[in-house]
Amino acid sequence: MKHIYKKGNQQTLILLHGTGGDEFDLIPLAETLNPKASILSIRGNILENGMPRYFKRLSIGVFDMESLKQETIYLQQFIQEASSKYGFSLTDSTVIGYSNGANIAISMLFTFNHTVKRTILLRPMVPTHDIQSSSLIKTQVVIISGKYDTIVPKNHPQLLNQYFNQLGADTQVFEIEASHGLTPMDMEIMKSILKNEQN
Repeated sequence: MKHIYKKGNQQTLILLHGTGGDEFDLIPLAETLNPKASILSIRGNILENGMPRYFKRLSIGVFDMESLKQETIYLQQFIQEASSKYGFSLTDSTVIGYSNGANIAISMLFTFNHTVKRTILLRPMVPTHDIQSSSLIKTQVVIISGKYDTIVPKNHPQLLNQYFNQLGADTQVFEIEASHGLTPMDMEIMKSILKNEQN
């Protein structure tokens, strides 16, 4: 997969962009959150009208389930291979996914038991109700939704919270004064969560 890796300290931020983004999109965000962190930023494999995504969809909010399953496995394998290649630990890593990137991050959590330390989901929706994982007891999951988001169904953040709690994850949900786009409040929340990992 097309990607960028930047070596930093023990903490690695794994970045998954939104529809139409690429591997460069979230790097300024990561560098603001923790300038010393290692960064792995990955471009989605799928093109939709020239826009990169992580899996196919049939229409807005209607996902191609077979594509989601296949690309979830492929992305998980790539991240594991990258951790070996670049020498970083997944148990010291935080996945940050925005929109489409958040949705495939959820699919990875629903498919594989604990692999990363933390996943931060920015404007996520429920991509699938098929949960294969048996335990996320060692995983922190942070959900940041927008109060005025017209793309994500209103009940999805709390539904995700229920699913992750059932899997034993340490789950936090924030609803902020925002729509689907990212705001300074997102940065404040993420900085607070990562504040002890700057060195």
